[in-house]
Amino acid sequence: MFTSNPFAELSASIPPGVMQTYVVIMILLVAGGTLYDIVHKKSAKYFFNNWRNANNKGTRQVGGGEMVSLAVQTAVVDVLTTAELDARRRIAHLLTMYGFLAYILTTVIMVFWYPTPNTPAPTILPQLWYLGALTVCLGGYWFWFFIRVDVTAEGNSPFRVVRADLFILSLLASVTLGLVWAVLQATGNSWTNVFFGLYLIATTVLFGSIPWSKFSHMFFKPAAAFQKRVENANGSRSNLPAPADKPESFGSARQQPRHY
Repeated sequence: MFTSNPFAELSASIPPGVMQTYVVIMILLVAGGTLYDIVHKKSAKYFFNNWRNANNKGTRQVGGGEMVSLAVQTAVVDVLTTAELDARRRIAHLLTMYGFLAYILTTVIMVFWYPTPNTPAPTILPQLWYLGALTVCLGGYWFWFFIRVDVTAEGNSPFRVVRADLFILSLLASVTLGLVWAVLQATGNSWTNVFFGLYLIATTVLFGSIPWSKFSHMFFKPAAAFQKRVENANGSRSNLPAPADKPESFGSARQQPRHY
């Protein structure tokens, strides 16, 4: 089961061209939704205005070589390892992020390059698809039930849902239903078509709700992190004072808030 391409088996009832068209539509929804989000919230205008103000207020000029170094630091520290998060949130985030990347990339490869049983996919692809989906579930459900601040710190029910939860819930629904569908299809279960329909609905919500969810934050966050590093390098620091060499310590050591 874990070595068979679920989309190749699906080609017996749905032509590969239809599956490929659906994937292209999802990609267009991501691009269009992100652009709409940028225009509607004026994120790009805010970013470039901030960039210009930071350059004008900087006490030193950042050279090209240093700019490249800052970009590399941003990619490695802020994007690939999310080092700014605490240990639990960092692990959950990395599990979800890398699992999602593996899940999406293998989906695209299997749908476009190995869409039918006549072109069998390398065994590693479906294995990575299942592994990526399971990793998303591990990181996502861990975050949802045990790490969210309104659950751990504010004591709210883990089943309380607000609009800000649209991205994580649609992601978990899409991946979970995809796993269930693939398993049912491999075992010939009569509920296969039902879960495939639910899988399509959840996936469409995930990629079609970008203007109202936090999906596009994955594109904005690296830009904001890079800008912060540049501001620290040129001395503007968003008009904040420089950190003290030996800051005084007040009060007790910082502890994780628990239902205060």
